[in-house]
Amino acid sequence: MSTAIDFDRMHTLGDVARYHAEVRPGGVAFVFEGRQTSFAQFDRHANQVANALIAAGLGTGDRIAYVGKNSDHYFQLLLGAAKAGVVTTPIGWRLASAEVAYIVADSEARMVFVGPELIAHVDAVGAALAHRPVVIAMEAEGAGEHPTFEAWRDAQPETDPHKPIETSDIAIQLYTSGTTGRPKGAMLTHDNLLGMRREASKNPMEWNQWGPDDVSLVAMPVAHIGGTGWGLVGLMNGAKGVVAREFDPTKVLDFIEKDRVSKMFMVPAALQIVVRQPRAREIDYSRLSHILYGAAPIPLDLLRECMEVFGCGFVQQYGMTETTGTVVYLPPEDHDPAGNKRMRAAGLPMPGVEIKVMDAEGNSVPPNAVGEIAIRSGSNMAGYWKLDDATRKTVDADGWLRTGDAGYLDEDGYLFIHDRVKDMIISGGENIYPAEVESAVYGHPHVAEVAVIGVPDETWGEAVKAVVAAKPGVEPDAADIIAFARTRIAGFKVPKSVDFVAALPRNASGKILRRELRAPYWEGRERQVN
Repeated sequence: MSTAIDFDRMHTLGDVARYHAEVRPGGVAFVFEGRQTSFAQFDRHANQVANALIAAGLGTGDRIAYVGKNSDHYFQLLLGAAKAGVVTTPIGWRLASAEVAYIVADSEARMVFVGPELIAHVDAVGAALAHRPVVIAMEAEGAGEHPTFEAWRDAQPETDPHKPIETSDIAIQLYTSGTTGRPKGAMLTHDNLLGMRREASKNPMEWNQWGPDDVSLVAMPVAHIGGTGWGLVGLMNGAKGVVAREFDPTKVLDFIEKDRVSKMFMVPAALQIVVRQPRAREIDYSRLSHILYGAAPIPLDLLRECMEVFGCGFVQQYGMTETTGTVVYLPPEDHDPAGNKRMRAAGLPMPGVEIKVMDAEGNSVPPNAVGEIAIRSGSNMAGYWKLDDATRKTVDADGWLRTGDAGYLDEDGYLFIHDRVKDMIISGGENIYPAEVESAVYGHPHVAEVAVIGVPDETWGEAVKAVVAAKPGVEPDAADIIAFARTRIAGFKVPKSVDFVAALPRNASGKILRRELRAPYWEGRERQVN
């Protein structure tokens, strides 16, 4: 049963902490590696964070960055910053130092909160910045001379600053991979993050109901909407959030068993690793009510295996950073182990979401005709940070956001994903744009030109492949090219394989024909995404 939560009292992220501190102060908000925080404690800590940021001279619209793995303290930082009107920019801890430095500089972050995994890279990041921000170490391990988060936080009073915050103010700036090789900061407002929950409460769906005894596993990285967004959904609903520092398939099973997890969100590649663990068929899943999955399509055979092993309801989620996460869902009743047409669908629009499929001119196409998918809802981002042209190309004057995915709507309003208009690759739930990878590979002395494509991969959905035309008179080495790229970009973006060709295929205007390069690898498949 869903507890009676008044979502209309949660206009801003700060209100989420205030509300639950009032209505269930002793309930557990987060558990992290033996540390347990009640809702009342969480709200007080968020107040201290807000007061510390204000004391440091930060105000409405200023940015801070978080670079680290998952932690309960990240959510204190996020909601505390929201109370101060400060925007939080979480950055993926797997990114290379140069990539982190670019985002810190682009976001104009005045403070950077760094996890122990990244503290050793602070100097390398700082060396690439014109102005060094203040660094706060999230944990004492390796902190050196940097202040630690708890000491910085606890030096401030626990009183709520009650700073006026508008629902249209930016709360989070999440960076997405860029078609030009540079990531873009998607600005998400308080209303983007909270409005969908209010809409859902007016149109209750059994799988989307939460109760006071629900336990949510937060295992996806907080630098993604799937990690931060999922953590916030549980917090809004007053559920206990069990935070995993990082995704570890063996620990996921421990969390399910020992913490009695009832709901979790995972990408298909992560689910595959978990379900294939030797212990997977020995765990008690009786408390697990629903698994939500998304960020990439799931193979039918894997879905069947997961349904058999976990024995709970499954809900597919479709969305993107620019839509603040989920805007389309495939409900449990459409998941049939025997298989059916709808199991290939992304699903139906969430309450308050409109979908249309458009042709190149922006006109709606008939049912079952493939076109670009566009979304209109209150969860569409406010825009890209300092990129007005890119914003206008993505969101039109009528509020329709072009997703870059190609698909169609059937007669019953179910959305099916067919291909991608953009050249994005999704590997293990991570978005990778060829331009980023190509930029990293181009600098190798043996590479004349390169095109990067996604090819099917049984474990990660898609794998990154570089197709290289070598410079004359050299004998290129695939392993050397891969090693070279690894020094310049995050490991998950690095090509897993390299093919060599005499010349890349191009059209009359000189544009590389990536679809022609991809075609042999996707031959015989119903859809051109995996």
